[in-house]
Amino acid sequence: MVKLKAPGFSKSMLALGMLFLYLPMVVLIVYSFNTSRLVSVWAGFSTKWYGALFANEQILSAVWMSLRIAFYSASMAVCLGTLCAFVITRFKKMRGRTLLSSMITAPLVMPEVITGLSLLLLFVQMAQLIGWPVDRGMATIWIAHTTFCSAYVAVVVSARLREVDLSIEEAAMDLGCTPLKTFFVITLPVIAPALVSGWLLAFTLSLDDLVIASFVSGPGATTLPMVVFSSVRMGVSPEINALATLIIAAVSVIAFIAWFWMRRAEKRRLRPR
Repeated sequence: MVKLKAPGFSKSMLALGMLFLYLPMVVLIVYSFNTSRLVSVWAGFSTKWYGALFANEQILSAVWMSLRIAFYSASMAVCLGTLCAFVITRFKKMRGRTLLSSMITAPLVMPEVITGLSLLLLFVQMAQLIGWPVDRGMATIWIAHTTFCSAYVAVVVSARLREVDLSIEEAAMDLGCTPLKTFFVITLPVIAPALVSGWLLAFTLSLDDLVIASFVSGPGATTLPMVVFSSVRMGVSPEINALATLIIAAVSVIAFIAWFWMRRAEKRRLRPR
């Protein structure tokens, strides 16, 4: 008779950790199809809350606002973060390199309350001195999100740049490539998976931010986390459960596509020629 081997301590802790992380999401998804408005009572299967969600103009407007801000912030953060990472990793003898590195990584450890308050004071002083911004809205949230998302992108891209073989770039320049062409033809394809990872990370951070957006937003600019937070304070609505389910589904699909694309790119890069 074959005895079943009991799972080890590490596997048991892993299973408990995964259960702790994903069980609340499963419960949320299940209750998004609940007929009852009460989240603690199951009254039957229904999809009416998804219809109510798509009829809610406030939530739809906040979703569109948050998606635009996240897209613009992630794109700008990739540009600025890649530039900072390139300077930090390649110009090692530059004066002030340590100071620059510390300033880039500061938003990673800075409390969001401090970051939001400092940006709010900055925008207020700018409005008094130069007359811009007249009203705090989408532009101020975009600038604020780009500020702290750039730090995360810089860390991700710099880790990838340190692994790049410099002899390949040197060989390209020896054959007549300019430094700019070498970057776009040689370096950029190699660090492309890090750029995608950094963009997705920045997009997620911007889409999820509540504290900083609350400081720098105005009456006409309300992001999705602000709407969800204000509605949850009055009681959890089934529409929020439906919205969260759609977000989980969208994020899962995007993450799978990004993983599959980066996996193919990595295999293509390591394939012998």
